[in-house]
Amino acid sequence: MNKKAQFLIAAPSSGSGKTTITQGLLRYLKNSGLNVQPFKCGPDYLDTKHHAWAAGNVSINLDTFMSSKTHVKDIYNKYSDRAAISVVEGVMGLFDGAKKMEGSSAQIAELLDIPIILVVNAKATAYSVAPLLFGFKNFYPGIKIAGVIFNFVGSESHYQFLKDACEDVGVSPLGYVPKNEKLHLPSRHLGLQVSDVSQYDSIIEEIAKHIAKTVDIDKLIEITTIPFKESQIKSVNTKGKLKISVARDEAFNFTYHENLAALENLGVVTFFSPLKDKQLPPTDLLYFAGGYPELYLEELSSNKSMKNSVKEFCSNGGRTLAECGGMMYLCDSIIDSDSNEFPMVGFLHQKTSMENMKLRLGYRKVHIDEAIFYGHEFHYSHIKNPLKNLAIGEIYSARDKKMDTYLFRKNNTIASYIHFYWGEKNIMDLLF
Repeated sequence: MNKKAQFLIAAPSSGSGKTTITQGLLRYLKNSGLNVQPFKCGPDYLDTKHHAWAAGNVSINLDTFMSSKTHVKDIYNKYSDRAAISVVEGVMGLFDGAKKMEGSSAQIAELLDIPIILVVNAKATAYSVAPLLFGFKNFYPGIKIAGVIFNFVGSESHYQFLKDACEDVGVSPLGYVPKNEKLHLPSRHLGLQVSDVSQYDSIIEEIAKHIAKTVDIDKLIEITTIPFKESQIKSVNTKGKLKISVARDEAFNFTYHENLAALENLGVVTFFSPLKDKQLPPTDLLYFAGGYPELYLEELSSNKSMKNSVKEFCSNGGRTLAECGGMMYLCDSIIDSDSNEFPMVGFLHQKTSMENMKLRLGYRKVHIDEAIFYGHEFHYSHIKNPLKNLAIGEIYSARDKKMDTYLFRKNNTIASYIHFYWGEKNIMDLLF
């Protein structure tokens, strides 16, 4: 059996700096000439973009709530097959899941049988990390904490206390990352900003250099090099004949890679820009993912020929899936945070607004007749006077609480705030 370095980067809680350290490690490994495959636990479609920039390979979501465990194992093995090293970034705290550990980083580490590198915020602690490390190491026997990287460390002498704690607990200390106020990733709106790639790239290079000075990356690779189970997925050459149009530009880009891969199995995928193109390409299935339409309201509103093309397609019964920002685009208008109103496609006769922004976040289960679909909701806008007469199905949280989120159906258009995951299924069977 082949061996390769593979590990999951986790933390006791959000805010520990695991995203920054993950980005820096990915870039360092890439710069070292290694073919590194990034993954992201959970439904985040923004961190995966930045993984790809840092590593040079597309990043894949691993989510045991929205997809089956078999699917998670299959795609992990499939994409890791081609790489020298696989790096999985966790989500929230190590054991934080939709329900207890369900969907957590710990569950995925156990499922994939890979070691965990813990990132600990040591800003205001020293030897007292010992009981924290002991608890994370021994709380759940199905996982292995292989090593620890300490973040926000004040000095080498500070690190010595932390190192002592590791040695007494029996966990490998892998070094530390000193405080550096200049090395912050760009701020997030609904995630890391995607607009300034060159700025991001220069920052990530500096983070990689900064980490390498005080983190023993060679030791990290050594202790995480374990047997790798090669992919058992057999390639299938069958391909459908649908013409599929996917909106992708600065305003619409929140997509899961495996969703797009599943669409490619159904036919020919063509990307288009609602911002810049004048009309839809020839289309059998139209997909609007979420994104940042609220940042491009003037451009979207002024592109009348594209809006007319989309409205005509939907009005004539064209099969359309519009998620979150995509749904907002199909509405009569979008109102910005300053109460300025911008006309949109006008197919769904309701308005969405960024006024009085409030975060809606969480996994969603959608029940339609006997079928259950899975997805995720993450937005700050809201619908004014939603079209309840067009709502279908019932929507629940991960804890089976009924939600007031709506899934609209008009003609053959499905629209909602929910980002669906269909990477292991046929979207045509799911929704049309």
